[in-house]
Amino acid sequence: MSDFKITRLDYADANFKQQLAALLAWDETDDLEIHQRVLDIIAHVKKKGDSAVIEYTNRFDQRHIIQADELVLSQQQLEQAWHSLKPEQAHALETAANRIKAYAEHQKIESWQFTEGDGTILGQKITPLDRVGLYVPGGKAAYPSSVLMNAIPAKVAGVSELIMVVPCPKGEMNSWVLAAAYLAGVDKVFTIGGAQAVAALAYGTESIPAVAKIVGPGNIYVATAKKLVFGQVGIDMIAGPSEILIICDGKTDPAWIAMDLFSQAEHDENAQAILISDDADYLNQVEQSIYKLLPEMERAEVIKTSLSNRGAFIKVNSLDEAAEVANTIAPEHLELSIANPADLSEKIRHAGAIFMGRHTAEALGDYCAGPNHVLPTSGTARFSSPLGVYDFQKRTSLINCSESGAHELGKTASVLARGESLTAHARSAEFRIKSS
Repeated sequence: MSDFKITRLDYADANFKQQLAALLAWDETDDLEIHQRVLDIIAHVKKKGDSAVIEYTNRFDQRHIIQADELVLSQQQLEQAWHSLKPEQAHALETAANRIKAYAEHQKIESWQFTEGDGTILGQKITPLDRVGLYVPGGKAAYPSSVLMNAIPAKVAGVSELIMVVPCPKGEMNSWVLAAAYLAGVDKVFTIGGAQAVAALAYGTESIPAVAKIVGPGNIYVATAKKLVFGQVGIDMIAGPSEILIICDGKTDPAWIAMDLFSQAEHDENAQAILISDDADYLNQVEQSIYKLLPEMERAEVIKTSLSNRGAFIKVNSLDEAAEVANTIAPEHLELSIANPADLSEKIRHAGAIFMGRHTAEALGDYCAGPNHVLPTSGTARFSSPLGVYDFQKRTSLINCSESGAHELGKTASVLARGESLTAHARSAEFRIKSS
């Protein structure tokens, strides 16, 4: 497996910034054919409702559905899936769920208000979304962790109805996924997928209720559909390929770091795994560990392609330089495999999640550490955050003017409104100004 090379960059090179930019470039150009196909699917579902959903489900998932009620899974079926798990599987799911819930409880935003001197009350009211749609990949794919990470924060936020859609090609269902839905408190499950499922959630059909927001991962058709229905509903994010950036001081077992790089590279050929160190010899040690361990991996070819095309080793002169590079990359996952991770974390401004210390593998965050694994990718950590309870809550401003407050504020509003030539605004405020 040593028939490939990982890109090497050096912070000291004059053209380092250009090389780094080229490495990070990710332009998944919109496929116009897919875009048009998804637009057609959305339009058909909006017009025909259940019949369109059934038509697409039968065509794409090779099923033989006649009536919409055949697409619904009962709570009894979810509970049966839960009880079908082996004890160690159920224990693992329950442990993860409890930790995710405990962390999410700390994220809840509460309503607040304050009273000004004249009696005017200002505040903010927090309310949960009424109904949320959760997309979960289906078939042979098993992502119960994705169900927990998306559903539990919604329930902690107080969302009253959580609708899950999961495709079941040829009628094949994954018991792990259904068991996770039961454990997380999902209210309804429809066995549909693709752009048609997103459209159904966004606009509603005779059987599938319209939601306020759609969350969860999916393929290019699902991602495109989420883009196109945004505005009709909210969405979590449009996720790019998985990423990991590791900063190491050369003191961690190189095999550990090699496997941490693999843990993201195995997602798909476009995933990105980068290692930064101030120890050039250590980079060589990790490279040798990669060559040694790669043949053991079930997804060795995917990892090899990912590391060859988008992976990199970056040599820096100091950990401060490493932090600077990390802020430029703004990675989804950042491991600080160093002696004093807390100190360096103070210098990190942009990262989806930071895994601190030599013993904190990114994989723990994917499953059971507690913080959400739905994270910003492709540099979007510069302006966005992990999925959390706050994504399922709305903020409403509260204003309650006292008579005195309306008098004083009215004067200010009148001047500003007339400055904008909005006379009705001005007079509306002026009506409440007390005559002297």
